[in-house]
Amino acid sequence: MTAPRTILLAPDKFKGTLTAAEVCDALERGIASTARDTRVLRCPIADGGDGTVEAALSAGFEERISEVEGPTGEGVRARWALRGPDAVLELAEASGLRVLPGGRLAHDRASTAGLGELILAARDAGARRILVGIGGSSSTDAGAGVLAALGARLLDTDGADIAPGAAGLATLASADLTPARAALEGVELVAACDVTNPLTGPEGAAAVYGPQKGLAAARIPEVDAVLAHAGEILDPSGLLARRPGAGAAGGTGFALYALGASFEAGADAVLDLLGFDEALVRADAVVIGEGKLDAQTLQGKGPAEVARRARAAGAEVLAVAGAVTLAPAQLAEAGIGRTYDLLSRSADLAEAIARGPELLEQIGAEIGAHAARPPA
Repeated sequence: MTAPRTILLAPDKFKGTLTAAEVCDALERGIASTARDTRVLRCPIADGGDGTVEAALSAGFEERISEVEGPTGEGVRARWALRGPDAVLELAEASGLRVLPGGRLAHDRASTAGLGELILAARDAGARRILVGIGGSSSTDAGAGVLAALGARLLDTDGADIAPGAAGLATLASADLTPARAALEGVELVAACDVTNPLTGPEGAAAVYGPQKGLAAARIPEVDAVLAHAGEILDPSGLLARRPGAGAAGGTGFALYALGASFEAGADAVLDLLGFDEALVRADAVVIGEGKLDAQTLQGKGPAEVARRARAAGAEVLAVAGAVTLAPAQLAEAGIGRTYDLLSRSADLAEAIARGPELLEQIGAEIGAHAARPPA
């Protein structure tokens, strides 16, 4: 085998410790110390969840910040990314659990209005293709907040606008989505989504995701019925509520379907947007990475999709992680060759986290030595 001379660094973040770009920085320093003639390309990745905007910024998108309505009505500064006609948004930035005041769950009143405002901000900035990562939601409002922020009329029996959140959704009596759809005329809306839950039922938004947002188990049937009733009003055909992903982000997936959005697997959508395949054709080896390389990695997460594409292109796949729990057979099946982890180089997890950049630089040096080794 010819020794690789071009290495593509395409790690995901090490959640809670290092961004994908920071992982690339450390690996690149290490590679430069042992393989100065090896060319290094960078494509920090994400899979549509936390870190998607950061990955876009690392790929040359421009950072934008918009003041929008937070999940419980407070103002939040939401970061997003723009490059030409393409925008990248994260629901979590505007309407997520992480922006709840004091982290206090507010299931009944948490709204997705901020995401709708963020979509409008991207449209007004000239975006004509808007990719929305819809993980990390704090609400179960079937995306009613998004629809209302875009101009939809969601009314109660008195003809007044419904209140925010699941509590307001329970009073929905009539709806007109025409203004919201008109607001997005000429805009392609894409949802980066890896879940297949329908809007309602035992696998629906209330049953599966409600508890993590503060919904008591005893109230799941009640809220599920609210979602079902709202679904009938917002889409009398009943088709959208059954689509895979309609239950994502507390039913925000349903609202995005109602707006005409297309749905793509998170990793695929982000990799395509970042131009990963264009970089891949120039690479002899690809380095994937994330905090923990385990069975979940193989369930459609970003690093697994990178490995799949790299293997199909004939590139060697190397993996870097805080910890690796996959068996050799699983690694081989995923197309992953060598693996390097931080935990085995540390006394414990705390040390591995504290010394992350240093250890990654060491690993980079080893990768560089491997790349520079003459062919057998």
